[in-house]
Amino acid sequence: MRKNFGSKSWLYPMPVLIIAAYDKEGKPNAMNAAWGGIFTDDHIGICISEGHKTTKNILETRAFTVSMATVEQLTACDYVGIVSGNKESDKFAKAGFTAVRSEVVNAPIINELPMTLECEMVSYDEESNHLVGRIVNVSADERVLTDGKIDYRKLCPITYDPINHHYIELGEVVGNAFSGGRKLK
Repeated sequence: MRKNFGSKSWLYPMPVLIIAAYDKEGKPNAMNAAWGGIFTDDHIGICISEGHKTTKNILETRAFTVSMATVEQLTACDYVGIVSGNKESDKFAKAGFTAVRSEVVNAPIINELPMTLECEMVSYDEESNHLVGRIVNVSADERVLTDGKIDYRKLCPITYDPINHHYIELGEVVGNAFSGGRKLK
């Protein structure tokens, strides 16, 4: 037996994305966004309303970064999702975040979050609040690498449960992509 819930924005797992951008004075701001993901090979799509300070910054600078929220930074990552940059001018610093300017786009890389997608804005639709960015670089702190690759066990990204409003740490590897299904060939 199945239960119908109607149209909901429920998908598992939902990444917890921290979007960051500079304002016109070069001050960084960040926000938490769960409604986003890879759009095409080198594009990301994120649903963020135009009222957010970060959205306004992106529209001005046409650049932004997207970092994975981590277990270690859970409190700071949640904070930037519940406090508005329009009301709290030191939101970025109060979260305990520090930034370095990306070498490839005019946007801040958050030092405390070890994996970052550095993006150029492609489009923003005010009606749907859909932001599309072209990923021009992915950078990662060496502390989350194993054999030169990003290791999710060191990154410790969290996901969002949209039904129960929980953050969830990723678990164990249960199989290998592009090979497990070969048993059925």
